[in-house]
Amino acid sequence: MPRPTPDIPNASMADIAFLLLTFFLVTTTVANDKGLQLMLPPPPEAIPPDVDIKIQERNLFKIQVNSFDNVLVEGDPFTGTPAELSRMIRDFVLNNGADQNSSDSPEKAIVSYKTDRGTSHKKFIEILDAAQSAYYQIYADNAGVSVKRWLDLSSDLSDPENRRLYDIGRGRRPDGTITYPMNLSIAEPTKVGGN
Repeated sequence: MPRPTPDIPNASMADIAFLLLTFFLVTTTVANDKGLQLMLPPPPEAIPPDVDIKIQERNLFKIQVNSFDNVLVEGDPFTGTPAELSRMIRDFVLNNGADQNSSDSPEKAIVSYKTDRGTSHKKFIEILDAAQSAYYQIYADNAGVSVKRWLDLSSDLSDPENRRLYDIGRGRRPDGTITYPMNLSIAEPTKVGGN
């Protein structure tokens, strides 16, 4: 007579698997990507239709990138590094009207950035980082800290010391206006070289 094969009791196996799944779902933290830290303009319907904003040409620092990732800065071909572009932007913003070919003041200086539909994401981000880096360097210099310290303190403004340094870096006046706003205009890409 053959002996019966003993069975492993598995009636509660599904319950255990469900409990483990629930445990890991509850205890696992998921890192959130912050994406690009940009302040969006107001929606078109929020701007009165009869408002016509006039900007002097000398207050615009123009950067253009075509579908071959070739860069034009102020209408001239640019083959330098992002650090060189960042330095050029800082010089433009901090000009304070000293040079007739640069901005009147940091408040009026606008960095205009326009790309083509065929521009690579890598080049788009590289130029955007250079432009933001210029402003971060200005803020860090004003606050007397490193750029890394500036970025760390600006992510936690609940601390009074961080808020104080942040206000110094941005040049916040008693009336609340900012001396060094990050005036970065990103135009809609043209459809020349892309899909």
